[in-house]
Amino acid sequence: MKLLVFEFATAIGLDDPTISAEGYAMLYGLLDDLKDLNTYHLVSDDSQSENSESIQVVLNGDIGEWLHKNIKDYDLCFPIAPEESNILHDLTLILEDEGVEIIGSSSKAVKLTTNKFNTYNFLKDKFPVIKTEKIYFNDSERKSSGCKNSYQELFKSSSPKVVKPADGVSCSGVIVVNSYNELMVAQDKIKILTKLPYFILQDYVSGVNVSVSLLSNGDSAVPLSLNFQDVHLNSGEINYSGGKVPIEHDLSEIAMETAKNAVESIDGLKGYIGVDMILNKERNKVHIIEINSRLTTPYVALRSIINFNLGEAVINSVHGELPAEVILDGEVNFYKEDNNLRVSVLK
Repeated sequence: MKLLVFEFATAIGLDDPTISAEGYAMLYGLLDDLKDLNTYHLVSDDSQSENSESIQVVLNGDIGEWLHKNIKDYDLCFPIAPEESNILHDLTLILEDEGVEIIGSSSKAVKLTTNKFNTYNFLKDKFPVIKTEKIYFNDSERKSSGCKNSYQELFKSSSPKVVKPADGVSCSGVIVVNSYNELMVAQDKIKILTKLPYFILQDYVSGVNVSVSLLSNGDSAVPLSLNFQDVHLNSGEINYSGGKVPIEHDLSEIAMETAKNAVESIDGLKGYIGVDMILNKERNKVHIIEINSRLTTPYVALRSIINFNLGEAVINSVHGELPAEVILDGEVNFYKEDNNLRVSVLK
């Protein structure tokens, strides 16, 4: 069995520490977990690998074209890629078209979860989600969409709002606004981050930012951990600095059960899934923010304290086998420092 692993940013040689630091950490954590398998991984022609167990495959040119030409040399492919601009969806679709088994979700499931507005519409009648509006970048698109209300009317109350790209990753372009004028300034920042003609606006919900890591076989999902997300507000923009795995909270069980049910409601979600949430203890409420149909950063921390090989378990889950028991031994902090993601295991 030949397994190909790639992480988009490192494979194409993307020089952006805000993205590549997390991607690099996920890639080499995964390669370490899969070192006993016949594993290959893509690297850009100017990259240096620190992993001696897997076989490097040098990528020259466009990654999509390379996959079309070469992916049939492999039995399985484990992609790690961002949702923005449909990158993960388009690469997943290539793998499906070429008939190679994907260690991950179907292109249909990726498509749904990539667009946060579509995800909201799918979940809103069944799960606790944050009220979300679609905001077009210009008036003509707003009117042609059938939207009759003025965007100024969204700010009749004094409550702050959150705006973000509908297909963004991490906290890129996530901005808190308090007025229509601030919304107009924010949209100019968001516009350069997305190819979509719109972005989304959500009610601002206070609470603890967390994520739930799960494994899914396409029918059932098993929650692995509740993870703290270290996010903070800086001049109106929300920034992500790292987190801790796991976190204890009064709403832990509700959060993990809600995440499990949400993942199981979407056909085609398989492998490792991350569900971002906000926990509001005072109101005894959990709120789903988004679902990530891919490996997420807490994987780097979780793999060092869980009672099985997490990389192999992701593959097993796609093949239908979920872990019978999940035990976490210790806590792990992870945080961005300069151009790296640091991991500190606390026992």
